[in-house]
Amino acid sequence: MDGAVQPIDGADRNRHRARTGKTRHGGRPSRKDALLLGERILEVATDLFLTEGYGATTIEAVAARAGISKRTFYHRFEHKTALFAAVVHRIIEQIRPRPGVPLLEGSTLHDILRRFAGLILRSALTPRAIALYRLVTGESARFPNLLRAVYEEGWSQQATALIGDLLARELRAPQLTPERRNFAAGQFVDMVITLPQRRAAGLGTPMTPKELDMWADGVVRLFLNGCRGLSEASGRPTAPSK
Repeated sequence: MDGAVQPIDGADRNRHRARTGKTRHGGRPSRKDALLLGERILEVATDLFLTEGYGATTIEAVAARAGISKRTFYHRFEHKTALFAAVVHRIIEQIRPRPGVPLLEGSTLHDILRRFAGLILRSALTPRAIALYRLVTGESARFPNLLRAVYEEGWSQQATALIGDLLARELRAPQLTPERRNFAAGQFVDMVITLPQRRAAGLGTPMTPKELDMWADGVVRLFLNGCRGLSEASGRPTAPSK
């Protein structure tokens, strides 16, 4: 999405005046108005994608519900895929821990990972995160690029990097190479999220807070035992074949 402020056409400006009661005397819209318009488009698109699905959501439907013309839409988004990527980015930013929240905090490695697992679960189990998971799961066969958009915009890469750095700092095992740390960190994120998210999405009974707490603790213990064994193993770890 182009970060430059784009002009609003006459029809959109009139609709905006009718809603806000404000009149601008020609020229470009204010930066505030342009940002509000962008947020309105993304909010409408988010609702449509999550309720109607990717395939059924059209540019025409987004423009109509947002009260804009297609011309105004295309000033901001090149195509539907770009719009979806922006929506995913927005959802990720909404469910990501707030700036300033310490992600890796605790007195022991187990405590640090336990707290981090809780933060990951809280993000992955929000209503919008679950809705996004259902959308991608249901339409990934027809629209494989959806998976790529979610992966590229998600914060699992950030989580993996943080855990890899943590393992290097705390375990200090020469055998735990950067490749092995990255592999182990990715497995940790997958173990924490996958089953609770699947159950919350309807593939089973959602976990209770007590079950989630026990799950996170069990994952951390299993992970740390595996890392200590991995640091002593020889050869490169490989992902299981599919």
